[in-house]
Amino acid sequence: MARIEKLEIGPSDGSVHPSKVHARVKVFGGGPDGPIVQIDTFGSADREIPGKLSQTIQLDKTTGRELLAILQRAYG
Repeated sequence: MARIEKLEIGPSDGSVHPSKVHARVKVFGGGPDGPIVQIDTFGSADREIPGKLSQTIQLDKTTGRELLAILQRAYG
């Protein structure tokens, strides 16, 4: 699990990853950094244990707003 402290824009080159996974989003907490948005991803069908919790990331109010701005620029 990791709480993202800072987002930065990288180069625009890349490729679409071939595997697809399911994710679950949770919103909880409060206080000066909250709410926290947590995204859990689960192993793809070709993993050793399909459906097992794979990665967890958390966004606080600041990084959530940074990601929202990036998404708005990308998707309009």
